[in-house]
Amino acid sequence: MQWKWEMVAPLFGVMLTLAFAPYDYGYAALVALVFFYSACLNRPVKRAALIGYLFGLGLFGSGIWWVYISIHDFGGADPVSSGFLTLLLVALWALFPALTAALSAKVFGMAGAWFRVLALALLWVAVEYFRGYWLLNGFPWLQIAYSQLDTPLAGYAAVSGVYGVGFLLSASAAALVEIGRGKLPPWPGLIFPGLIWGCGWILMGVQWTQAVGEPINITLVQGNIQQNLKWLPNQKLNTLTLYQQLTNRHWDSDVIIWPETSIPVFWSEVKDFYLEPLAATAREKGVDLVVSLPVEGSGGEYYNSVMTLGRTQALYHKNHLLPFGEYLPLQPLSGWVLDRLQIPLGNFAAGGDRQPLLQAGGHAFVTTICYEDAFGELVIRQVEKAAYLVNVTNDAWFGDTSQPHQHMQMARMRALETGRYLLRATNTGLTGFVLPNGKIAKQAPLYTTTTVTDSIIPMAGMTPYAQLGDQLLFAGMSLLVLAVLGISRYSSRNQGLRRKILTAARASHLV
Repeated sequence: MQWKWEMVAPLFGVMLTLAFAPYDYGYAALVALVFFYSACLNRPVKRAALIGYLFGLGLFGSGIWWVYISIHDFGGADPVSSGFLTLLLVALWALFPALTAALSAKVFGMAGAWFRVLALALLWVAVEYFRGYWLLNGFPWLQIAYSQLDTPLAGYAAVSGVYGVGFLLSASAAALVEIGRGKLPPWPGLIFPGLIWGCGWILMGVQWTQAVGEPINITLVQGNIQQNLKWLPNQKLNTLTLYQQLTNRHWDSDVIIWPETSIPVFWSEVKDFYLEPLAATAREKGVDLVVSLPVEGSGGEYYNSVMTLGRTQALYHKNHLLPFGEYLPLQPLSGWVLDRLQIPLGNFAAGGDRQPLLQAGGHAFVTTICYEDAFGELVIRQVEKAAYLVNVTNDAWFGDTSQPHQHMQMARMRALETGRYLLRATNTGLTGFVLPNGKIAKQAPLYTTTTVTDSIIPMAGMTPYAQLGDQLLFAGMSLLVLAVLGISRYSSRNQGLRRKILTAARASHLV
């Protein structure tokens, strides 16, 4: 069957999705990548690209279909327009596996098995980095490293971040393919992935950071406000009352944290009658309250913000904005298209890179709003002075789908990369406490109005990844690949020279 690879490629893309939350079959990612590289072997570049594209359609079609819920159920678009935009997004992101496959087919034609293994791995994560950090402000969903939080490769997260983990997973798969095609001897070939996974298991027991203070008692509030009601004028007072009531039960905590835009009203509208009395009560009780609300700027812009009330009062404005959600890239084309489809979206301003850290419970913390927690580089820029991490978000836009689980999985990686506790307050879930090793200590169920209380320990120290960052790690991986390429070519030249000498010697003997 000439087209068997094309026929099964979408199925293996779906298999890769199953490696992520909420399915959590982490080792399925290794199997999917072995198929992906096998499909690129001895294929023309165009055919490899087609197979990669079909693989990507299976991956993103099964992995981010929940975008439809956001556009249709809460964006107000009709089913046809919602379906079209969802398919368009899936088709766009599927181009990246297609690009990886096309380039992988070229790499397989180069000399040196060990070079190919490392080059293929670097290629995979380089394409992930481009789509995850640069294109349209970045969309890092379904990067393969996140699927490895519960496998031995998680031990590398504090050393090399998501791209290092992805590099090692890809290298393991590529090595297995080279063994299967007879280009690597089975014994040393199998030692390579064995060492990778074995060292990862050892690294899981290493603690890179240390405690710097007494435990802090913290309460996370999950209001569970339905997205279609949240911004209705007649619902806002009910929302404010609910959060006040939930907070009143926990004035014995040191810190209380509300989710993203838990106050669905501009700061100027609630400052006098709501925020100031709330802050006064927090000061009286000796509690730090962390809330979130939209804030107007002095120049007419507005921000998606987090505010601390109580012993200190300060603001953090979201900096890494969500394209097509909080701002419109590719203007004026995107604005014209969305206006035709009658989909209303926000137009927020970015807060900037130089904002001071907020403080609560006597310690500074790194703040991320919504999907800012999907960017490791953003978090480690500030983590040296922070004792813990806080993420506030609202995943109600995507309903009871895999998206909240995938988002929590990405947030867990930030705790593991930095060696700090992560406190995650969400509107409808998943609200919870994440330990410095990336494990969930406590978590509220989806779509319940509740609070979660636990103690954390403020941490200090820098993991290797927090010190190096993604760019230096990419430079190191690139130098490794180039070094192996040089060794491979040197070895090939020596082998060629030896063959010539032997041939000449035999010829001379015959003469």
